[in-house]
Amino acid sequence: MIRRLTRDDHEPCFALLKTAPAENLFIIGDIESYGYDQDFQKVWGEFNHTGELIAVLLKYENNYIPYAVEDFDAKGFANIMEQDPEFYMMSGLKEITAKIEPFLQKSLVRKRETFYAKCINLHTTKAGASNVKEANVSDAERLVELLNHIPEFSDSIITVERKRRGLEDGSSRSFYIEEDGKMVSTASTAAENSMSAMVVGVATLEAYKKKGYATACMLKLCEELLQEGKELCLFYDNPAAGAIYKRIGFEDIGFWMMYTFAK
Repeated sequence: MIRRLTRDDHEPCFALLKTAPAENLFIIGDIESYGYDQDFQKVWGEFNHTGELIAVLLKYENNYIPYAVEDFDAKGFANIMEQDPEFYMMSGLKEITAKIEPFLQKSLVRKRETFYAKCINLHTTKAGASNVKEANVSDAERLVELLNHIPEFSDSIITVERKRRGLEDGSSRSFYIEEDGKMVSTASTAAENSMSAMVVGVATLEAYKKKGYATACMLKLCEELLQEGKELCLFYDNPAAGAIYKRIGFEDIGFWMMYTFAK
């Protein structure tokens, strides 16, 4: 049986989601921030024959994210999406979204697949650089300026305002290394919630690469979050970058899918 979830379902909902905090980063964060009954956000759950919650479907604006721990009613979830005139995006773990995809009738415009990795223990806490600093709100402009000088972030949508807001509300934190009077390397989190956080914006200026700076920023960031009991996750496309993350302590947990359908 599938039905809308309310605040009365919060305990069983989070009991399910916290079994995989990194995998459910976005669902956990959105529910903690906005609850179960907003115009732009709704949550459904599927219950098995014994009344146990086995799957969750979250709508945030135009995007739907499913999660399940066993076989679930993929067609039922697809029907919910199809009946929503605002729906044109779906994202989630590949093994779950792949079961829903065949039941969606909307024309597929784009499907992107990225590696998804998480870290629950660091392999090492030793880094070559010891001059890692934590950023505060006043550093937002310099952090964005640094990322704007990195080719890989040329299509980034990050702005000074968004970076400042994330540092203020605790949904993001950043560490950096300064040299020659400027920021030269950084690593940040995004979408932080009570159980997990995503590592983003790992970058070093070209002239300062191969000094272990990005690794030092990553280790400092990860160590702090793991000490708080949070799981870490990240997306990556490049296997070479993945190898660096795995040396630190990240392990692949599958693929994250992002679908865009015709409006």
